[in-house]
Amino acid sequence: MQQDTFISHLIELRTRLMHALMAVLAAFVVLFLYPGSGPIYDFLAAPLMHALPEGTKMIATGVITPFMVPMKVTALVAFLVALPYVLYQAWAFVAPGLYEHEKKFAVPLIFASTTLFLIGVAFCYYFVFGTVFKFINDFAPKSITPAPDIEAYFTFVITMFMAFGVTFEIPIAVIILVRSGVVSIEKLTEARPYVIVGAFVVAAVVTPPDVLSQFLLAVPMCLLYEAGLFVSRFVGVRPKSESPAQSTTP
Repeated sequence: MQQDTFISHLIELRTRLMHALMAVLAAFVVLFLYPGSGPIYDFLAAPLMHALPEGTKMIATGVITPFMVPMKVTALVAFLVALPYVLYQAWAFVAPGLYEHEKKFAVPLIFASTTLFLIGVAFCYYFVFGTVFKFINDFAPKSITPAPDIEAYFTFVITMFMAFGVTFEIPIAVIILVRSGVVSIEKLTEARPYVIVGAFVVAAVVTPPDVLSQFLLAVPMCLLYEAGLFVSRFVGVRPKSESPAQSTTP
């Protein structure tokens, strides 16, 4: 009986993963047709190009790099576009094990998670990139002619987008920890000094080796942690009397 239940969960997980992948694929096809992978990459490279001297162009050192990197960028944007549906599929998979009250709580949680992740990516693109690239370009010796490689730039963008996107999920993580009763607000408040130190350590690991980009990641981490603590005071701890929901998967 337990084996049948386990297999049914695996089948359900596969179905949800397939639905999520199909959504990303559909978004990729639409973006590939319009506006196209080239304009999408140009848009992604705009903050760097604006910070570099006029007339500077990026280079591609691989034979198929000019084709593959814009395709990867299009896939990245497709994932961001399909992110709400992907998170919905994740919620639909775990929904049968949630409490009735948690099901109502999960919908705004998915919306908030998607919104915060996209805000983190937008903050990185519109504010951090422009500030950091300008700082690096002004700091570099004038005898150097910059020629950024598009694949290296894409790797850098992925790392920064994931770092800031996940960072902006900190309030959600704090709310879930408090709501589930794993840790109290008082304990999280007492841990504030360790969180601040940890934020700067994480920022030093995932960002380029310059103080400005580390500071631009660590400070939002600390502020978002405080925002999570503030909201958690209104959410409260899940009542122990609640029983798991028996409804089927949506």
